[in-house]
Amino acid sequence: MIGISACLTGIACRYDGRSNRIIPLDEMVTSGRAVAFCPEVLGGMSTPRDPAEIVGGTAEDVWAGHARVMTVSGEDVTDAFKQGAQQALVQARQAGITVAVLKANSPSCGSQMVYDGTFTGNKVVGSGLTAALFRRNGIEVVDEHTCAALLAAEQKDGMD
Repeated sequence: MIGISACLTGIACRYDGRSNRIIPLDEMVTSGRAVAFCPEVLGGMSTPRDPAEIVGGTAEDVWAGHARVMTVSGEDVTDAFKQGAQQALVQARQAGITVAVLKANSPSCGSQMVYDGTFTGNKVVGSGLTAALFRRNGIEVVDEHTCAALLAAEQKDGMD
């Protein structure tokens, strides 16, 4: 089973109240070939909400207690991000998810790059909290930009 960030399936759960719908990913969920989830909503955060970034380190540093997830207005939302990642992992395990397509650059879901904690639009190499937790637990993580091979394989399987 494949897990997909809910915002990529058209669910308006992004921090700004919008989605980043990608039709083939949405179709995978509606046909039952994938499961959608939003770690930030699972962590109890509202939609819309202030933008947040990892400040003072990496996702691994947040898990180790050495960095925080902060909103642009200065609110510490680390606990909500951790709780959401843990709930997403529970759902992933229950659904038998082995691969997750997660939203690029997100402090939860980013799999290759995340914003650098300065709220200036600069990105650094790194992962979001959910992506890091999934990888640590054996779930392959890709983003919407690198999932073309996954989509091609999924379409081929659908034709067989």
